[in-house]
Amino acid sequence: MKLALSDIETKEIMPGYHGKMIHGENMTLAFWEVEKGAAVPEHSHINEQIMHVLEGDFEFKVAGITKIYRPGELVIIPPNIPHSGKALTPCKLMDIFSPVREAYK
Repeated sequence: MKLALSDIETKEIMPGYHGKMIHGENMTLAFWEVEKGAAVPEHSHINEQIMHVLEGDFEFKVAGITKIYRPGELVIIPPNIPHSGKALTPCKLMDIFSPVREAYK
């Protein structure tokens, strides 16, 4: 199956987080455009998550430890671990979730 990112509808999943979601059988890939100052409250989920910062500076807190992530940097979030984040600048992020992130369908 061939897809173009430009053909995928953008959804605002939470205020300031505009995402394009691609769902496979066992994973979800999300491309985000995030507005400066937009925050994700602390939460956890059953999915393992890998976040890759493509553009901008993103503050991310995982299991109580806060770090700033910049372009080219990644963070791995194990299942059921509390995490939160905030865009310090406008950001472009890519998330991979396994299993499929049902909440994003």
